Formats: sequence, C-alpha cells, structure tokens
Amino acid sequence: MVTMDGSTPATRSGIDSLEYVHFTVALDPARRLAAVTAVNIHGGLLVEIERKNDRWSLDLRAPAAAQAGPGQYERNDFDRGHLVRRRDPGWGPLPVAKTANDDTFHYPNAAPQAAVLNQSKELWAGLEDYLLEHAATYDQRLAVFTGLALQTADPMYRGMQIPLRFYKIAAWLQEDHLQCTGYVLDQIDLLPPILHAQRSGEPAPPLVPFKTFQVSVRDIANLTGLTMSVLLYADILQPPPASAAERTDHWIPLTTTCDMKLSGSRP
Repeated sequence: MVTMDGSTPATRSGIDSLEYVHFTVALDPARRLAAVTAVNIHGGLLVEIERKNDRWSLDLRAPAAAQAGPGQYERNDFDRGHLVRRRDPGWGPLPVAKTANDDTFHYPNAAPQAAVLNQSKELWAGLEDYLLEHAATYDQRLAVFTGLALQTADPMYRGMQIPLRFYKIAAWLQEDHLQCTGYVLDQIDLLPPILHAQRSGEPAPPLVPFKTFQVSVRDIANLTGLTMSVLLYADILQPPPASAAERTDHWIPLTTTCDMKLSGSRP
C-alpha cells in the first residue's frame, strides 16, 4: 500500500494486501474486514461511470471465511458501505476506469454501515464528494486512506464483530511538501437499535444522528494500531497532548463541510 511518493505510511502485521486497479485493500482475516484501504485519485483524469446493477462478489484471492459476505447484509439495516468509493479510482482510459469502478464491488472493500449513515449525503459523503470535486477542479492528485477502527470490544452480530468507528485520511501535495488530515465517523449510537431488532424480532426504534469529527492522524494511529510515520509528520492538525491520548474531547465535531480545516502548517 503506497502513497504517490512511493512511501508506505500505514502498515500492521497480520493483514493481507489485495491489489485492485488504482486502490489497495488491507484485509484483516481475523475480523473479515479491511483494516485500511488506500486509493490514488487523479483529478484531471476522472471518468464518470454510470451506476447500473451493482454486483458484489467475494474476492477469490482470499478465503471466503476471511471476508464478510452477503449474509452480513441481508434482512437488516446494515448497508454494504464502500470503503473505497466506486468513483474515486475511476480515472484514466475508459476501460481502465470501468475496471476500477467494478473492482470496488468486492466484499473486502465493504463494511457494515448503518443504512442512515451510508445513505446520508451530509458530512461523511459530503467530505468524500468535496475531496473528489476539489481534485477534479484543480487537476489534483490525492491519496485517500479509509478504514475501520477495529476494537476487541466491538459488538458481535451474526458471528462477527461490527466496527463502531470508521476513519479517513486525505493526503495531497501542497506546493513541494505533503499535507494530510484525518476524520473519524462514529456509529456507536446507531448500532443498538439494529442489534436490538436482530435479537427481539421487533421493528428497530428510530435511529439517532451519527457523528463525524476531524481528528489528528496520531489519534487514528492510536485507535487502529497502524504505523503512519509519513502521515504523522504531514498532518495539518497539531498532535494532541500526551495526556489526551485516550480521550476524544479534543476532536473537532463537524456539523457541515464548512467546519472542516483543510489547510495549515505541519507540526
């Protein structure tokens, strides 16, 4: 998994690398989900691929038992949430862009997301749209890392643990140096109604809003156990004090995309 400058910013033992067109999925077989994904976006070469009938499939290069397949998403309020969005790797000659688009519909690139979260056009999706549109407008190249903060205490559902938090790091070249910024999406308050409905057979109560935060890359590294030495140095947010390592009160809550900080000096 590499950034555009060839460095390797996010690694962890025990995960398997699956290479696709313009993106990579680092699959955690023990959790059957991706620890991290990485996509390179070339804003000047983006191709709009019409979305037709989605065809999700297992990746035959990995054991079926190491992937969360269709059974995790049937008859419930979980969506197959793309980690690498189908539009992001869709650049270059049309056949290449089409293959990249289709590659995103492999189950290692999906994670159980509460439907209200996955289908929302605000914040998380708005952030993704902003990054893509910015790259297209300014012919910019981006490296975007998206993954799951896999924790031992994550709740069980249909024989596997469901992640409570997702993260995203966007990296780009600002003049002659690398900059990046990180985000965390929190679905902690969304899961109890879904899990309750599964246990009781009753309709799920209304869902509450999910939360999105802008956070330091150091916090994401601490949450995930990933090594991100290159990105730590490029983070536009100052790292939190050591005393805040286990807290979230210094995270920046986002209510609109206008709250996002996308420029700053390196720490």
